[in-house]
Amino acid sequence: MNVQFLVNGRAASIDVPSNTLLVQALREQLRLTGTHVGCDTSQCGACTVLVNGKAIKSCTMLAVQAQGAEVQTIEGMAAADGTMHPMQAAFKQCHGLQCGFCTPGMVMSAVDLCRQKPQATDAEIRELLEGNICRCTGYQNIVAAVKVGRDGMSAA
Repeated sequence: MNVQFLVNGRAASIDVPSNTLLVQALREQLRLTGTHVGCDTSQCGACTVLVNGKAIKSCTMLAVQAQGAEVQTIEGMAAADGTMHPMQAAFKQCHGLQCGFCTPGMVMSAVDLCRQKPQATDAEIRELLEGNICRCTGYQNIVAAVKVGRDGMSAA
């Protein structure tokens, strides 16, 4: 099947079998490998991308379901000149990452979280990020990064 959609602001057209997951299409056909495959069961959140502005786990969506959609991956977060998105900069500033495997999914989820609930408390941030697993941190720096990123997003 042919799927046409926007990926990181650019038109994409790919031919995929009807059972191809969006994460597979992004990684294997479009070579956007920042979207990670962690668990294959939609438990970890490493594959999170934004589809029409909403965070989704791309291992739970078929590529054909993205027909006509706007998909944003971690590769599309930085500005054209390379300036990091405020959430990316906040994760770096606050040391909200260690090995980095979960970070792309965390950043994508955090961006959606801050758009949906811009005044989220620490407890709400932890709850809203519950679908993203980090095996390296205690989440304290991630929560701090989300708050700094949120402030940067609102200032931008």
